[in-house]
Amino acid sequence: MFNSLSDRLTATFKNLRGKGRLTEADVDATVREIRRALLDADVAVPVVREFTARIRERALGAEVSAALNPSQQIVKIVNEELQEILGGETRRIRLAKTGPTIIMLAGLQGAGKTTLAGKLAKWLKAQGHSPVLVAADLQRPNAVTQLQIVGERAGVPVFAPHPGTTSDLDVPTGDPVAVARAGVDEARQKLHDVVIVDTAGRLGVDAEMMDQARRIRQAIIPNEVLFVIDSMIGQDAVNTAVAFDEGVNFTGVVLSKLDGDARGGAALSVASVTGKPVMFASTGEGLDDFELFHPDRMASRILDMGDVLTLIEQAEKNWDKDEAARMAKKFADQEDFTLDDFLAQMQQIRNMGSMKKMLMMMPGAQNIRQQLEQFDEREIDRVEAIVRSMTPHERLAPKIINGSRRARIARGSGVHVSEVNGLLERFAQAQKMMKKLAQGGGMPGMPGMPGLGGGSRKASKNAPKKKARSGNPAKAAQELRDAENKRANAVRTGAAFGQPSGDFDPSQLNLPKGFDKFLGK
Repeated sequence: MFNSLSDRLTATFKNLRGKGRLTEADVDATVREIRRALLDADVAVPVVREFTARIRERALGAEVSAALNPSQQIVKIVNEELQEILGGETRRIRLAKTGPTIIMLAGLQGAGKTTLAGKLAKWLKAQGHSPVLVAADLQRPNAVTQLQIVGERAGVPVFAPHPGTTSDLDVPTGDPVAVARAGVDEARQKLHDVVIVDTAGRLGVDAEMMDQARRIRQAIIPNEVLFVIDSMIGQDAVNTAVAFDEGVNFTGVVLSKLDGDARGGAALSVASVTGKPVMFASTGEGLDDFELFHPDRMASRILDMGDVLTLIEQAEKNWDKDEAARMAKKFADQEDFTLDDFLAQMQQIRNMGSMKKMLMMMPGAQNIRQQLEQFDEREIDRVEAIVRSMTPHERLAPKIINGSRRARIARGSGVHVSEVNGLLERFAQAQKMMKKLAQGGGMPGMPGMPGLGGGSRKASKNAPKKKARSGNPAKAAQELRDAENKRANAVRTGAAFGQPSGDFDPSQLNLPKGFDKFLGK
């Protein structure tokens, strides 16, 4: 969404690098380029004026002149001001103290309200709530049916007592105010703690539309009124937002279609003009492409500083903890990283969503955006097909995969032999890196990681070398069984001689007072 704005701002800041002192002319030139970048991104003119005026005032002040690195200080100022434009702090849903929390959705037709209702319901369900959707859009053809389908996909019940219209020729007959009121009563009876009311929209702002939305609000007295706006409508976003704010007095903004290729001015304008925070963002067509809006993280994305926190949250939500524990144990025991492990890690990454979106959250991703846009998401499918075309023993000992085996694997996975060769080469490099990390050597150019094996080069050289597995499957399986028996005997022997064989007791150690509580004992 913010690709062109991010490119322009990044290029502007590059011109400041290496300057030990910034003159007033340097600041004016930088502010001028920032103004052009924002205007090109369809940000409202009043917002641009106010934004650049604050940046110029702060850039000419003491915080930049006294800074050791003035160019980085300018970036810091722009980052902070972007956060303010986007709402300042993360705003969450205000839940009702008693009874169900009522959320009303409002916006123009085509903004994506109905789909977003399903996304919000699924997101709330994942947070431990019990939401229900209310179909109060009785005007748009098949709006009720669409909400029922979306609700079924999200696993959330839909209250739809009236079918609504099915074509443009039908005259609306139902009363959306009565439907909304009945939906809230239904939620109370069935003990749903969140009610999401989907209301009708129009192709443009008109008096009839605002009157209906106002009457629904007065009937159900919602805790939140979310204004859903299409991120791709540009300058008109401000006029639409102001009209809805005056009509229904919304409490928060939801940006839909934030994954589009528009310039993104709506996101930077609405919160600043209306004074209402952006609360959520819809980032794709899937029901899971929905996230809480964090102004600080979005500002970091715009300035190409990445969004590692969101990346970590996605990993924590989608990563299999049992699989992570298994890999951690294998890593600590310095066992070989196999193609089965590689396949399991690939599947974990797939569960996190689009690879392009994840990589674009990394700092400096704008520098390789063209390569990322050309990345084929189906590449993971091809890798999985190649690995699954191997026998269990080939995955365990890939060194036995000779020319004839590679040809068979290529035929089984529907790829060329060169792709099989490339995968095996990349896997061999990954295996060496994992082995180096397990031995405590660390990444190239980085110190060893404490607690992960030998640590020093000398220790790793003196460490006993692992015996290579046999190319005979039966013999290799026997070697694995022997190794497991040997390890089990070592644990029993260690316990017999007073060595710890399981969890240790911190009370046996001379630790500072209260440290045992920190260790969870």
